[in-house]
Amino acid sequence: MNSDPDPFEQGERAARQNIPAETNPYQDGSEQHALWAAGHEKVAGAREANESEGT
Repeated sequence: MNSDPDPFEQGERAARQNIPAETNPYQDGSEQHALWAAGHEKVAGAREANESEGT
C-alpha cells in the first residue's frame, strides 16, 4: 500500500478548507504541482459554479 499523500486529494482538501491555490506546496512545473492544482480547481470550480447559480 502506498502511504505517500496524493497531491490531487491534497488539492481538493485545500480548496474545501478555503486555502488559496497560490499555496500549492509542490515545485512549479512538477507533476505533483499539476495534480494538486487540478484537485484544487475541481473543488473550487464546482463551488464557484454553485455560487454563481445562487445555490
